[in-house]
Amino acid sequence: MSLTDCLIEDRRWEDCDLAALAERAGQLTLAQLGLDPEAFEICVMGCDDARIAELNTEFRGKPTPTNVLSWPAEELGAEDEGARPEPPSEPDFPGPAELGDIAISWDTCAREAEAGGLPFENHVIHLVVHGILHLLGYDHIRDGDAELMEGTEVEILGKMGIRDPYTLSTGI
Repeated sequence: MSLTDCLIEDRRWEDCDLAALAERAGQLTLAQLGLDPEAFEICVMGCDDARIAELNTEFRGKPTPTNVLSWPAEELGAEDEGARPEPPSEPDFPGPAELGDIAISWDTCAREAEAGGLPFENHVIHLVVHGILHLLGYDHIRDGDAELMEGTEVEILGKMGIRDPYTLSTGI
């Protein structure tokens, strides 16, 4: 059974196999955090700037495109700055529990990858890891939380052979 379920709204995502990239990123992210990937499910939508701008307007009041958005199924964020979020509860019913949904924009991702001199697929993986961490209660608004989230991302990406994205300017 797959951890990720992909919805492709922009056919350009098919060329890079978003489903495979999201699955790889999701499996490693959950395993790295000590969570059983088979116990959870994540929906990943591949869209374009127009669609993500609509979603960003609707859910965040920001009428501009962005690279990735996420909607957690439950609030797991830590109250104390820099503290690890509470892990999600594994389901007490048959089948996986939903962690939430992620949307990623082809246009913004492609622009950021090009501007940063990054392989497109590596940047996609980074954005999916970033989105999954948001589903798991990580955030980057407060300095201590940002340090924890970015350090966790760098660790996960390093295990995938992807260099530290925070030594670059990617716009996340």
